Amino acid sequence: MLQSIYIRNFVLIDSLDIRFNDSFTVITGETGAGKSIILGALGLVLGQRADSKSIKAGADKCVVEAVFDISSYQLEKFFQDNEMEYDPGICILRRELFASGKSRAFVNDSPVSLHAIKDLGSRLIDIHSQHQNLLLADNRFQLHVVDLMAQNEPLLIQYKKEFARYQSLKKEFKDTSDRALQAKQDEDYIRFQLQQLSEAKLIDGEQEDLEQELEILSHAEEIKTSLYKITELLNGEEQGSVRLLKEALSVANTIERFYPQAKEIAERLRVAYIDLNDLSSETDTLKEDIEFNPERLQWVNERLNTLYSLQQKHRVSTVKELLDLQEDYLKRLTQIDSFDDQIKLVNSQMESCYHEIIKQAQKLSQRRKKVSGSISDELVSKLSLLGMPNTRFKVDIEQKTEPDSEGMDDVKFLFSANKSGELERVAQTASGGEISRLMLCIKAMIAGFTALPAVIFDEVDMGVSGDIADKMGSIMQELGAKMQVIAITHLPQIASKGKEHYFVYKQDNENHTVTQIKKLSNDERINEVARMLSGASLTEASKANARELLKL
Repeated sequence: MLQSIYIRNFVLIDSLDIRFNDSFTVITGETGAGKSIILGALGLVLGQRADSKSIKAGADKCVVEAVFDISSYQLEKFFQDNEMEYDPGICILRRELFASGKSRAFVNDSPVSLHAIKDLGSRLIDIHSQHQNLLLADNRFQLHVVDLMAQNEPLLIQYKKEFARYQSLKKEFKDTSDRALQAKQDEDYIRFQLQQLSEAKLIDGEQEDLEQELEILSHAEEIKTSLYKITELLNGEEQGSVRLLKEALSVANTIERFYPQAKEIAERLRVAYIDLNDLSSETDTLKEDIEFNPERLQWVNERLNTLYSLQQKHRVSTVKELLDLQEDYLKRLTQIDSFDDQIKLVNSQMESCYHEIIKQAQKLSQRRKKVSGSISDELVSKLSLLGMPNTRFKVDIEQKTEPDSEGMDDVKFLFSANKSGELERVAQTASGGEISRLMLCIKAMIAGFTALPAVIFDEVDMGVSGDIADKMGSIMQELGAKMQVIAITHLPQIASKGKEHYFVYKQDNENHTVTQIKKLSNDERINEVARMLSGASLTEASKANARELLKL
């Protein structure tokens, strides 16, 4: 519900702070007093476009702020989807318009786009004038009315959950089919690459071993000569290091008996002798193992060239990466082989889910058709009380070829205000006044089934009077017991039904004229309703009639 609206520097308004209750409020005032200005300010904060002409003369900007109680509207998901801060109790909409033409919108003090505040505003309040028929022309709204009357919410929740699953399976089926098609197109290429890698018989670490072997084979003569020379230097017959160490050890042993330090020298020489003698034997053996093998050298070169070519082709630098690529190709081929089974499985699940949503859609359709007759009868009855005795109304339900998120029903409200008139869509045949009355009756009919946005009726009583106006006021009063209703009216019969009554008037100051609004006391309401009954001059008779209407 709309709790309050604050307006500053908007057209003729200096500053207004209006508080509303949660039932039926009426707003009256003489023609031209500024009722439409207040409505325009509310439209601005709800996302309507505006220009700098809306700013009060002499001001640099105008501000309109509306505070709503949203505790009954379950809007948390809407706020999450639009990345807006959510307060489960209060929602504050603010619009600022600058003389430069720049405009800013805020929800709970966070800046938002004009589209976002307009979308949110449509969920919080409906403003209905004689010329506003967009809502009644919306098939989704018409379907929503039927579902509310049929009490379809539990079934709809279940259906939408199943429909979302069906949509997910459809996407999975398409994605899997697309991947399978792409994979089939790539299959020959993958098989060729895998065959080439498999035939290479790759071994992790092989490249490093071959590169080392290539170095040895390429320098075999040099290595063999060097090892031979090392062996000779260590253990040659004439000047070998081993032979010299053996002689030094023998000398150290001869002086050991009278020179104690010689024992340590001898021990160290013995260790060196043993180590170098072993090393001499090892180098002698190694030189025998080194042989120049041109066939092996050619094979190693060819093998490394194969590895290098594969690495260059696949843009990798190691055999390990080639092996990983080989494993990936193998997995892709396995996946290609399994795509048919995957597609078959998903298609089976999708068909099963489709049959289920068709079954649930048929249940929804049956309930909608069952309630459509009573909706038509109730609306015709209410419209007859509002001066439209020849109204004919029909809820036309046709089946769609494919289900959507709401089922398989295309719902259309067909209407004729005349006995002989052909039934046509409401938006195509109903006048502004007829649509306003029809919307009033629809709101009254569904108010007990759901939390509806606040509704503002802007002079929807034009063209009616007397007993019809009184009945229209009674419907608004009845509606106001279930939701917030605000009516801007010129009729005393409707004004007298309000729980609260606001009066809009102009006030002349020294330099300019401003629009003001005030909440009327009981005595002030008597005078205002009397004025509406008799005109500018108040009489005791008109006051008495006003008291009777107000039941005061």
